[in-house]
Amino acid sequence: MKVLVTYGSKLGGTEGLAAMVGDELRHAGCDVDVRPAAEVTEVAGYDAVIVGGALYASRWHRDAARFVRRHRRELRDRPVWLFSSGPLDESAETKEVAPVGQVRKLMRQIDAAGHQTFGGRLAPDADGFIARSMAKKLSGDWRSPQHVARWTAEILDQLARTRQQPAS
Repeated sequence: MKVLVTYGSKLGGTEGLAAMVGDELRHAGCDVDVRPAAEVTEVAGYDAVIVGGALYASRWHRDAARFVRRHRRELRDRPVWLFSSGPLDESAETKEVAPVGQVRKLMRQIDAAGHQTFGGRLAPDADGFIARSMAKKLSGDWRSPQHVARWTAEILDQLARTRQQPAS
């Protein structure tokens, strides 16, 4: 199975999550490409797609949102999952964090199979006025490889069940 894992990331946290997802899929035997959303020109040839976006002020990263809008017709023809990263605390690990409104709308447009929110990362020396201000109190890394592994296992299970269903 060939899977595209693509992402929009400003400070590298979401890119790291996408790499973790890709590693889990490879470990399960999938052929995986992990690429920035801004660089992906087509989804033909992929059996499934996973799109990740960093959250900034309750908005998904522009590159991830643009990717979904640009490829929405093709994405409807294959299983697609979305993920968000951003909470700068343990909330994404301890409870289900619903997708923000913008992501819910994109999910409906492509009939996405699911969504997951992961904890984010903010370096103490983050660039940009807002990020620097936030880092004074909120710097840290709340990304959980175990959370990523559990979610990726759910995706693999769904893909296996889909492949076993007879064509109608």
